[in-house]
Amino acid sequence: MKAPSAITRAHPAYVYFAAFAALGLVPAALGPTLTALAAKTGTPLGDIGILFTARSLGYLPGALLAGALLDRFPGHPLMASALLLTVASLFLVPVTSHLWVLAALLLFAGFIGSVIDVGGNTLIVWVYREEVGPFMNFLHFSYALGAFISPLIVAQALIWTGGIRWAYWILGLLMLPVAFVLFRAPSPPLQSTSARKASPPPRWSIVGLILLFYLLYAGTEISFGGWIYTYAVNLNLASETEAAYLTSGFWGAFMVGRLLAVPFAVRFDPRTLLFATLTGGLLLTFGLYLSAASPLWTTLCTIGLGLSMASIFPSMLSFAQRHIAISGKVTGFFFVGASIGGMTLPWIIGRRFETTGPETLPLTLLITLSAALLILITLLFLGGRRLPVRG
Repeated sequence: MKAPSAITRAHPAYVYFAAFAALGLVPAALGPTLTALAAKTGTPLGDIGILFTARSLGYLPGALLAGALLDRFPGHPLMASALLLTVASLFLVPVTSHLWVLAALLLFAGFIGSVIDVGGNTLIVWVYREEVGPFMNFLHFSYALGAFISPLIVAQALIWTGGIRWAYWILGLLMLPVAFVLFRAPSPPLQSTSARKASPPPRWSIVGLILLFYLLYAGTEISFGGWIYTYAVNLNLASETEAAYLTSGFWGAFMVGRLLAVPFAVRFDPRTLLFATLTGGLLLTFGLYLSAASPLWTTLCTIGLGLSMASIFPSMLSFAQRHIAISGKVTGFFFVGASIGGMTLPWIIGRRFETTGPETLPLTLLITLSAALLILITLLFLGGRRLPVRG
């Protein structure tokens, strides 16, 4: 392997890993605290799901703005500033007693969180270039690590204090050292626009199908991670503390699944991984629906879903790269689809939670995963029949 470049030595990957671990703390804390936030704001449980919508809605303009900012300003101060603003929002969330203020805070958290997300994914490529592969995989593992730790902190805060205030404050305090390190580390040089070889226009029908796939997948992932806590508590499958651990178990399995996906991605084609993991997720969701009275089976299905869903997002991106010409514009459409899914599906489940009951969670996810599998089968058919495979 080549010796690290001067830029690589000056910008160790740990700053990005730490930033993504910090980023993962935020969304995973929302699910275990939904009930407390609903009580704090006097909001029916069916309406509190608007917080998921607010966070994802903030992500959309933030992601569009972040790319433009990174082309004009040093990246590390932008990411560090976003982390500090996230800390401020976390300190305000548990003391807010009005739903509209809380929704505004989550919308703002989504907006600034997208700066960290887009920034980390962009800057690590600028630093490591052709050597970025393993660093990029570990970057997303770091996010899952933060999501795994977050519900554990919430559970301990519930035990120690009986409330969620210190849970959010501890999460915020954990971000401060990461922000300070980013401020001190020199940013990679700004990248100039390079000339690109002419490439055929993308098949927009295929782009649209993949966008829909990401909408369904991201909505399923965020809905399950956000509502499994309330699902388990309302069905008397777990206490509040045990349900927080169950949420952490999902994100922990998700984290392990992302590590396991690295060697599996080397050995198997993306089509095989996608079909296997989606089918497995569908079976496990059906098992969750049938095991509504069993804490053990609920736990096993939750962990299984974390493992099976972990590799879907990167596997679909790998599939897309082999079958269509990928540009920043096309990739942006994929993330728009994921954001819309994360914005709408958790809200729909929340609206139906009180009217239909907790069973609405696995039932809705059965529908979305079935639709995602149908889209995948369509893509596999089109890919085999018409699309040139790109190496």
